[in-house]
Amino acid sequence: MPTKKSPRTPGDIELQSVEKEELAAGDGDPGFFELPVVDNTNKNRKGRRPDWLRVKLPHGKEFKKVRSLVDEYDLHTVCESANCPNMGECWSAGTATFMILGNVCTRSCGFCAIKTGRPDEGLDWDEPRRVAEAAEKMGVQHAVITSVNRDEREDGGAPIFAETIERIHDLGATCEVLTPDFRGIRAACQIVFDARPDIFNHNVETVPRLYRRVRPQADYQRSLDVLRWAKEDGLRTKSGIMVGLGESEDEVLELMDDFVAIGLDVMTIGQYMQPTDMHLPVEEWVHPDVFNWYKEVGEAKGIEHVESSPLTRSSYHAEKHV
Repeated sequence: MPTKKSPRTPGDIELQSVEKEELAAGDGDPGFFELPVVDNTNKNRKGRRPDWLRVKLPHGKEFKKVRSLVDEYDLHTVCESANCPNMGECWSAGTATFMILGNVCTRSCGFCAIKTGRPDEGLDWDEPRRVAEAAEKMGVQHAVITSVNRDEREDGGAPIFAETIERIHDLGATCEVLTPDFRGIRAACQIVFDARPDIFNHNVETVPRLYRRVRPQADYQRSLDVLRWAKEDGLRTKSGIMVGLGESEDEVLELMDDFVAIGLDVMTIGQYMQPTDMHLPVEEWVHPDVFNWYKEVGEAKGIEHVESSPLTRSSYHAEKHV
């Protein structure tokens, strides 16, 4: 069983202000956005997917076991909250990506199915213990931990990440974290770095030109800075994008060059799929041959491993990326 520890609280941590004030809330607006209604004017409406994007419905003994443990420990998984197409495969294999810091996000990205709003005040300081106990019962050797954005907090919830990493390591398992950008606050990022996750993952999600439409409260350079800081701190780094949002192939290749420049170790590329009619439409169903080509080009450019396929998501085959 994980050992009992006293969780660190915000009062125990001295945080600095954002290094670049103009980046404090992405495009300069410190408020919260309502998810925009986007007219879908093309033929790629939700549900009209090509054959290579068909997935099996969740089933089986292991799937039910994971479902039961998630309920028992009152946990959230990004698998469910983000409508991941690989949930059946991963849960049937006994793995899941735990989502900490609640299930309400302070940002309103145009692609994401997670609820947007103001989270409940405070943090759930018992959550790391519950995550570790559930992971232990699953017998996982590699745990993936992600979260919503908690922009209402100066620490961004980083102490909960750190506590969860330490408890997963106490089990003898490896741990990957997929974090927010913590609004570019270096001290908040450092709390996570100091817990020494085996992989530090932060997704840029799309090419810079599409940020205002896809990630209105984020900043591309800020995300690159967070990944660069992690790499400079000696961590193995990972980031991912979705394609099919209107980007060009040249823009994807230019983004790869940015990743090479900061020494990124692992890149993931997957097909964007519109979760509801309220979200951004799919502009293109990218053929599997293009994904294979992206993998070849990315690795030739110097990225150690590129996981690229229509169904690839951040934590898909994550155990192979350590």
